[in-house]
Amino acid sequence: MSSDQPRLRRHLTLYHLILYGLIVVQPTAPMPVYGVVSEAAHGHVVTTILIAMVAMLFTAVSYGRMARVYPSAGSAYTYVGRELHPALGYVTGWSMAMDYMLNPLICTIWCAKAAGNFAPQFPYWTWAIFFAALFSFLNLRGVRTSARINELLAAAMLIVVGVFFWAVFRYLHGGAPTDIPGFFWRPFYDPATFSAKAVFTGTSIAALTYIGFDGISTLSEEAENPRRNIMLATVLTCLLTGILASLEVYAAQLVWPASRPFLDVDTAFVFVAGQAGGPWLFNLMNATLLLATIGSGMASQLGAARLLYGMGRDNALPRRFFGALDPHHGVPANNVLFVGAVSLLGAFAMSYELGAELLNFGAFIAFMGVNAAAFTRYFWREHPAARSFLRDALPPLLGFSICLFIWLNLRWQAKLAGVAWMLFGVAYGFWKTRGFRPDLVRFETPPDTL
Repeated sequence: MSSDQPRLRRHLTLYHLILYGLIVVQPTAPMPVYGVVSEAAHGHVVTTILIAMVAMLFTAVSYGRMARVYPSAGSAYTYVGRELHPALGYVTGWSMAMDYMLNPLICTIWCAKAAGNFAPQFPYWTWAIFFAALFSFLNLRGVRTSARINELLAAAMLIVVGVFFWAVFRYLHGGAPTDIPGFFWRPFYDPATFSAKAVFTGTSIAALTYIGFDGISTLSEEAENPRRNIMLATVLTCLLTGILASLEVYAAQLVWPASRPFLDVDTAFVFVAGQAGGPWLFNLMNATLLLATIGSGMASQLGAARLLYGMGRDNALPRRFFGALDPHHGVPANNVLFVGAVSLLGAFAMSYELGAELLNFGAFIAFMGVNAAAFTRYFWREHPAARSFLRDALPPLLGFSICLFIWLNLRWQAKLAGVAWMLFGVAYGFWKTRGFRPDLVRFETPPDTL
């Protein structure tokens, strides 16, 4: 490469990387999925968030270490394909495609439910059509939010979270039955409802809280001291997200005991906020989460469309349809409409809970793949004199094992639908690549130096 070619500037500090990670994950991450997790885990939401955090921390270490080797790729697809086998890389990529497709789908479901809280006179199906069309229209027009707007939105969310904590504090000191034995410990462990199977099923859904942390690895080429800061930022983002999420759901469980049924499971946190602060906080929380989910739905739909475009351009999918770009706005219009149609149909065909579990079905396959790739790269293939079991083998092995255990605890409906998706993808990929020949599954070659 010529030395006078333009290159990305390394101007992102550790602080910038962590801030980026928190913005991507969002300070309100556990709120949309709160009710679903509470029902699945019999009220032990805090416990599920903390267990999922352990799995994510070990996986974050693997992501950070693999980003050192492939600084410009930043993809589980690349890590697994290069370190293990192109066929496994394809399987990982196909599982990521499911994640990308499902994210706008569950955002459509949640937005339709939240909008119904404001205007219940309109049925769910009208809101589902509205939001699926809104996401598609804005993405077809090439509308994007700037980094500054995302920072302002994250700051606004943090303010609303602070207001929620203040309201919970006032609620607990204003007559809530805090003198009940075990009141403050029950969110962690309630002997009357505890079930290990239920908790791990809830954990398999609660992991949705952390989805997006791996995006930090894509900034390797712009980060100062990437060998150190990418891994630190990824781990610290997971840790800070886990701490904040645990505090949020802990406060919610103190306000709304698990024994009390939710008025609407999908938007349960909004009703908890209303219980703590009254109608004004109900409306504020509902509007905040609705705005955040609209932004997430738009971004995830465009991300899915761009992933399909990349696969179409590489002829992994039919190029004529998926590899086409709109000449006026520079967006893959066919794919935007395709994802919008899938989101709308899915909003009528499945629940938010099933959509979230299916998303995590694919996500955990990718997480297990990254942990396996890190183990292979840094321990299996490393010279015996240079490798360390505690440093190079134990973290990815623990990350893989915990992720596998959580993945196995997904409900059978999610596993059945996920396996069907994976079998279809593997069969198609095998046919398309004539048996996953390595030269037909492309991966970006990492630079020699970092």
